[in-house]
Amino acid sequence: MKYHKITYKILELLKSNDLWYETFEHEPVRTSEEAAKLRTGYSIEQGAKALINKIKTRESDIKEKFIMVVLPGSAKFDKNKVKALLNAKDIRFATEEEVEKVTEGIKPGGIPPFGNLIGIEVIVDATLYNNEKIAFNAGDKGFSIGMKSEDHKKLVKPLVAEII
Repeated sequence: MKYHKITYKILELLKSNDLWYETFEHEPVRTSEEAAKLRTGYSIEQGAKALINKIKTRESDIKEKFIMVVLPGSAKFDKNKVKALLNAKDIRFATEEEVEKVTEGIKPGGIPPFGNLIGIEVIVDATLYNNEKIAFNAGDKGFSIGMKSEDHKKLVKPLVAEII
């Protein structure tokens, strides 16, 4: 396989649901700014930046868990808003090693906004869905997918909230 197995899972999910999408092979990128320059027809605001975070919960049965926060490529999320939303005690970015372990080998910068495919809760900032189309690195820093934002919402079923 040329790409990570999640790349093929996403493509199969899009095909099997007969959804519109387009793909981009490009130089490997790590940042949203770099990716936006290479995705013809997409702005940085349409870039779906997926970040893996580790939270400490207030729940008694689960002390810590990983979540995926997805937001426009130009934005930063507000930790306090996410903590309040999830009733969490603390939140931090996952380390590179934690990211690779939780995603079965995907490197930071290549994480697609499909946490549901790896068993991670997904929270999407509502402003991302103001775009008709979104684009994201799909398991590899050199491969992106563009798709309709409404289709993403239907496939992933994220918690949609104001987190920026």
